Amino acid sequence: MEPLKNRSDSRSKLLSASPSEVFAAMSDPARVARCWGPAGFTNSIHQFDFCPGGKWLLTMHGPDGKDYPNESRFTRIEADNVFEIEHLSGHHFILTIELQPKASGTEVKWRQTFDTIEHYQRIAEFVASANEQNLERLAAEVQRGKNAA
Repeated sequence: MEPLKNRSDSRSKLLSASPSEVFAAMSDPARVARCWGPAGFTNSIHQFDFCPGGKWLLTMHGPDGKDYPNESRFTRIEADNVFEIEHLSGHHFILTIELQPKASGTEVKWRQTFDTIEHYQRIAEFVASANEQNLERLAAEVQRGKNAA
């Protein structure tokens, strides 16, 4: 199999929040609905079985007016540490989000890994932009939760 780094989009963002505050935003379907996906997208979550092996069904509503049904499966969940899904519909990939505590908050490490280099390269530019926007939206949702507390 091809090396992960050759078929993955990897990025990170430092959030001024604890790992538990970040994990709380990622484990609450109402909060995920507000922050998932690239800028301009909204979400309807139909099923969110937040446990290893659990199903996640959502429809992403694009700014272009189109609906994008998504099916994923939670593959690994470690409270305040790791959130991992296997995306089953459309583009197949594994998304791993790791939360690493830092003195000034939490470093969110985001890695989206595709099955082949060719698949990744076909959509790499879109994926990079979308993942960066998703991290920005997650940061805003985490801050929103801190402000509400």
